[in-house]
Amino acid sequence: MIVFKDDYLHIAFTPPSLFKVWTERVRLFIKKVNEHQEILKDKIAIIEPRLATLDELLLAHTMEYINYVKKKSQSGFGYLDYGDTPAYPNTFEKASLAVGGTLKLTDLLLSHNIKIGFNPQGGFHHAKRDRASGFCVFNDIAIAALKLRDSGIKRIAIIDIDAHHGDGTQEILYDQDILKISYHMYSLGFFPGSGYIDELGEGDGYGYSVNIPLPPESGDDIFKYVTDQIVKPLVEYYKPEAILFQMGVDGYQGDPLTYLRFTDFSYYYISKLLSEYMKRTDILGIIGVGGGGYNPINTSDMWFLMLNNLIENKYKSRPLTYTTTDDKIFSIVRERTKITLKKLREIHNF
Repeated sequence: MIVFKDDYLHIAFTPPSLFKVWTERVRLFIKKVNEHQEILKDKIAIIEPRLATLDELLLAHTMEYINYVKKKSQSGFGYLDYGDTPAYPNTFEKASLAVGGTLKLTDLLLSHNIKIGFNPQGGFHHAKRDRASGFCVFNDIAIAALKLRDSGIKRIAIIDIDAHHGDGTQEILYDQDILKISYHMYSLGFFPGSGYIDELGEGDGYGYSVNIPLPPESGDDIFKYVTDQIVKPLVEYYKPEAILFQMGVDGYQGDPLTYLRFTDFSYYYISKLLSEYMKRTDILGIIGVGGGGYNPINTSDMWFLMLNNLIENKYKSRPLTYTTTDDKIFSIVRERTKITLKKLREIHNF
């Protein structure tokens, strides 16, 4: 199930220079879906989103912050944060609709009406409890996770492959035993500057924030390595009943905002892993959300590739490539992985 309406083609919380880039990804993705109806058949339908309710927003955000967004939305100028996230006219309504798409899919998952859903206008993982950040107003991932938890789902996993750390999701859920795995680029001066291996959570959430910080120039070989070493065994141990999959594509080689070197292989590999997990378990389902990606063609293509993997369609957009990484960079990742696994095994005994 894909959630979409034409309003989604006019929603972006980026600076003006990136507004069209953000919306163009969505347009190209929906165009691709419509052009491939013969292979999607009855496996994918498009439904309209709804608005997030105030009670839903309050699951992850303060009333003071929600009122601040409303006020800035009415004035329609300035920024919601320190200069990344503009306060466009009707930002509150547009953010509520974007988040509402993810929550519509959450409703359908909880009522057993879908197993797979995707919101191309979701994945706002930088939004904090009380402030906007990094083109993100309300954190649909954290809200959906808390809604699932409130509905009786105990084991929820968030897998975030965006090139930027899911800092807002981590902050909001830092004391919750909801598994949060974030792949991201990590280097001096790179936004948001968090997500190192020692950020493990606190209280009931200790050991449930799992960060995979990757040096610039990391390729497909590193993506596969950390997936095999950390993500696969952790998912098998945790046995999630529902998965929220942040499908950001800004780690793709050549993305203008990042310096990772992933190609089709990495996005195929992780989505295939999740598809296989779903096939052999009684998991409630997987909700995918768009996230970052600033090359519209690559982003829409990888969303479509991953979605087809999740619904077990035999589709490849093009031959898979595979990038390899300099051994000096790889050695950094091996050492971080070793430390991460040692700590996680001490905590979880898996």
